[in-house]
Amino acid sequence: MSGLSPWLPAALAGLVALCVAALLTEPLRRLALWRGYTDQPGARKVHVRPTPYLGGMAVALATLGAAGVVAFVMGEGDTSLGVVLGCAAVVAVLGLVDDLRQLSIRVRLSVEAAAALTVVVWCGHPVLFGNWFDTVIAVLWILFTTNAFNLLDNMDGVVSTVTAVIAGFLCCAALHAGLAGTAAVTAALAGACAGFLFHNWHPARIFLGDAGALFVGFLVACANMTVHRDSTALSGYGSLLLITLVVIADTGLVMVARRREGRPVLEGGKDHIAHRLRRLGLTVRQVAAAIGAFAALTSLTAVLVMFRVLPQSVVLVTVVAVTAVVWVRLLRVPVYEAVADEQPEGRQGAVTAARGPA
Repeated sequence: MSGLSPWLPAALAGLVALCVAALLTEPLRRLALWRGYTDQPGARKVHVRPTPYLGGMAVALATLGAAGVVAFVMGEGDTSLGVVLGCAAVVAVLGLVDDLRQLSIRVRLSVEAAAALTVVVWCGHPVLFGNWFDTVIAVLWILFTTNAFNLLDNMDGVVSTVTAVIAGFLCCAALHAGLAGTAAVTAALAGACAGFLFHNWHPARIFLGDAGALFVGFLVACANMTVHRDSTALSGYGSLLLITLVVIADTGLVMVARRREGRPVLEGGKDHIAHRLRRLGLTVRQVAAAIGAFAALTSLTAVLVMFRVLPQSVVLVTVVAVTAVVWVRLLRVPVYEAVADEQPEGRQGAVTAARGPA
């Protein structure tokens, strides 16, 4: 495929992943129901009936399969890409095990950190200090982003939509940087999430579970890191911030709100951005669309900064300022006193809300 347009492998990977995820999700849903792999309703969740959560395996298998075929068999891959896909597969298996039997936070973070360190050492990272501390920052960034996506998975279609949007823009950035293999992976991830949305859009018939949420978060973080490897000063981390701003804002909002209320930070709850938008009157589908639109706006801005169409310093200040205003407004939405009488609707909260942090 060397003589063809670099867009073709990425487009092919995305289309194959979309079809595979759309077709594979239903058999996995039936398997989860048969085996009892369901997320049960609870006080800190939104859904009202047991719902299967093996959907993440459909996304992971579709992404890895499509990206593997296009990037390796068709000659668009490299060793670093294989490392990213292999570590992402490990994280997906980790999440699946946590779905089936609860793992401790220490075990989860240890495996995630090992996978992140492998990717950073092998594939590179932005350069800020020019020493080993850059590696530490990169690993912590991947860990934070991976788990932030897991926390964002609290309402029908939200994470699938956000991931599809961000991965699509990352694909464009990778193609611009000449990283055809990374473009194929991100296109496959975007396609797989789009295919999964046929089953996960409200009212959802299946959830991502930890396997899916951790997988997409890890792969987005690693692809983002690969696209920005060897970027100097704050330019790389500025774009990293913009692309993942929606998940950063959600996690930060929850942490601040729970500390202010004297609640355990790692306790599950219906106090995320999605829940606050519901309290403001948006429907579940409107919430997913609104958060997806915000992700599209910040990702587009990041790509324009990478293409040097917009000045980074001005863009960062403007976007962060606007986000802060919205963030403060959402922080004032009453959610804790409304938990007891809130009408259940939508997705499960986070799958981890019953078994771990959310």
